[in-house]
Amino acid sequence: MTFSTILFYILAAIVLYGAVGTVVSKNPVHAALHLVLTFCVSAMIWMLMQAEFLGLTLVVVYVGAVMVLFLFVVMMLNIDIEEMRAGFWRHAPVAGIVGVLLAVALILILVNPQTDLAAFGLMKDVPADYNNIRDLGRQIYTTYLLPFELAAVLLLLGMVAAIALVHRKTANPKYISPGDQVKVNPNVGRMRLVKMQPVKPQAELDAEAALSDGLKQEGEGKA
Repeated sequence: MTFSTILFYILAAIVLYGAVGTVVSKNPVHAALHLVLTFCVSAMIWMLMQAEFLGLTLVVVYVGAVMVLFLFVVMMLNIDIEEMRAGFWRHAPVAGIVGVLLAVALILILVNPQTDLAAFGLMKDVPADYNNIRDLGRQIYTTYLLPFELAAVLLLLGMVAAIALVHRKTANPKYISPGDQVKVNPNVGRMRLVKMQPVKPQAELDAEAALSDGLKQEGEGKA
C-alpha cells in the first residue's frame, strides 16, 4: 500500500466524520463548521487526484463564499433549536429508509463494471502540456453537455423560487406613495407637536397625599 493510498483513506475518514457531524450536530453553527471541514478535506482529495482546479474551486467558492454566508445567516438569526428538532424522531424512519435506498443505489453504481473505478485513480504519466482545466471544459461541453444544462436550469429555478418567496405580496404592505406625500397640504393634515403639562391620575395623587399625611403625623408624634 502506497503513501497516497494511506493518505486517501485518512482523508476519506475525515470526510465521513465531517458529514456525520453536519447531520447530527444540535448547534447549527457547529453543523456549518463540520460542513466546512468536509469541503476542505474533499478539496484535498481532489488535489491528491491531481485535479487542482476542482480543489481550488471547492475551497474558494463553497468554503470562501457559500459557507461564510451560511455562517453569517445562522449566527444572525435567532433559531430555536428545540423547536427545529421537534420532529426529528418522528421523521427518522422515513429518513433512514431514504438513506438506505441512496446507499444501495451508490453501491450498485460503484460495483457496475461500466463505472471503471480504476480510471479515477492517480494519473501517473501526465504529459508536460496537460491542462486539467481545458480537459474539464471539453468534457463538460461535449460529453456531459445535457447534465450540465440541466444542473444550470435547476440552479436557476432555485434562484427564482427564492426571489419569489422573498418578494411575495402581503395583505397589508407598509408602503407610502411618494406622490401622495408631495400632494399633501402643509397647513392641513400634518402632525403638530403640542406641549402639555403632565397630568397625574387621581389614584397617584391620593397615594401621595396619604403618604404625606402619614409622614406628618409621624413627625408630630415624635415631637
